[in-house]
Amino acid sequence: MRRVFIYDTTLRDGSQGAGISFTIEDKIKIVKALDSFGVSYVEGGYPGANPKDDLFFEQMKKVELKNAKLTAFGSTRRKDISVEKDEVLKAILKSGVKTACIFGKSWDLHVKQALKTTNEENLKMIYESISFLKSKKLEVIFDAEHYFDGYKSNKIYAFEVVGAAIAAGADVICLCETNGGTLPSDIGTIVKKTITAFPAVKFGIHAHNDSDCAVANSIVAAEEGCLLVQGTINGIGERCGNANLCSIIPSIQIKKGYECVSNKNLKKLSEISRYVNEISNLIPNDSEPYVGKNAFAHKAGVHVSAIKRAPETYEHIDPSLVGNSRRILVSDLAGKSNVVSKAVEMDLGIENAPEKVKRIVEIVKAKENEGFQYEDADASFFLTTKKALESFKPFFVLKGYRVAVEKRLTGEIISEATVKLDIKGKEEHTVAEGDGPVNALDHCLRKALIKYYPEIEDAVLTDFKVRVVNSNANTAAKVRVLIESSDSSKSWGTIGVNENIIDASWQALSDSIEYKLLNKSKK
Repeated sequence: MRRVFIYDTTLRDGSQGAGISFTIEDKIKIVKALDSFGVSYVEGGYPGANPKDDLFFEQMKKVELKNAKLTAFGSTRRKDISVEKDEVLKAILKSGVKTACIFGKSWDLHVKQALKTTNEENLKMIYESISFLKSKKLEVIFDAEHYFDGYKSNKIYAFEVVGAAIAAGADVICLCETNGGTLPSDIGTIVKKTITAFPAVKFGIHAHNDSDCAVANSIVAAEEGCLLVQGTINGIGERCGNANLCSIIPSIQIKKGYECVSNKNLKKLSEISRYVNEISNLIPNDSEPYVGKNAFAHKAGVHVSAIKRAPETYEHIDPSLVGNSRRILVSDLAGKSNVVSKAVEMDLGIENAPEKVKRIVEIVKAKENEGFQYEDADASFFLTTKKALESFKPFFVLKGYRVAVEKRLTGEIISEATVKLDIKGKEEHTVAEGDGPVNALDHCLRKALIKYYPEIEDAVLTDFKVRVVNSNANTAAKVRVLIESSDSSKSWGTIGVNENIIDASWQALSDSIEYKLLNKSKK
């Protein structure tokens, strides 16, 4: 197996994405996770650029990494200054790393317009900076910035830049597709010609996603001989983001046979994707290839029927290889196969009862016609099924509720709910306030139930979403309320639909509590 080294720049290039800001503690956590995952390099930041990065590198001196090499990023020396006096290079040395990645201009347009210097001086800046770091016993990766635009503009000068870096002793020359506008066919051609011109050198690729080709460009570059791939977890980064390592790693390891991480660690890919999203405070992309929640979700009945017989009919890989799992969605597009698969998953015991399956399919389709959607509401689907099979005994019966919202002259808003329930033959009448009408209803329901079912205490609402079902009805439209709840062992989703948002919320809230109680009673 050909080895392709993975260079993660989530903490540097990824942190330049809009809305992303890592604390020092965040960065250390991510470094440890990436090291455990098995990437070859973790770029920690730009020492000397800000106090946070300096403190991060200082604290990382106490952290022992098992797999990854911590790397400091920087630029070549400034024009008209010696390497010994350049603050960026001195900061790299002070960081204590054993590997440095420095970038230099390979597009003569940038040399003239951005650096405002000559092509010859730029070559000296590259050569002297790399030589200086090599003299200090550092491994040096040279990022040839804007290489592909530079190659297309002035191939001879782009080659001179690569030659200067090689002559200075660079360990890897990373060809950077900095603007993100080059297409895969051009990437392949330019990489091939460059590697042919410099056959004894290790090359890498650094791609951006401005034309949605960063992953494809990275794969093509690896196929043409690049032995190092730079990117970020989940593709976060400036503008449209960087090359997404969560797609690149499994693509070239599973499909091309290149070794990036161990197969055992590859199973952690979905986990590390979620982990970085959580620390970055980003909403996960459910449709992200390989690691997304819906990457192996099947809705159409024909698809579900087929994958039961042969998963490869609609799954390009086994989801467990990347730590993901198959999801069978139940909807108005569902057939018997969906319901049977879901029934087996939920241990409903109806897979050998075709009449019951048929009845549930009809009920689900009728419910979806009313606006219900069970893709993210497994708990409500479970309860709907149990009720349809007449195998559900309710834990409580609603006799009525009332919600009042009062805004006072002071601007204070008071929400109060009153609920009447029949619980085990006894009437409970409770009143509670909350931060809004739904929160008041939630408090009121729990207040009535807690002395009968103390196990609900650890069940908490973790997400609340409202969607309009038929927007053409304006303010009289139906709304769909989706609630996610969790306890110490699992999470579950419930749904409610009504023209009245309060009643839709009540349906989802009561389903959530009943599902919790039903699972507790089963145990």
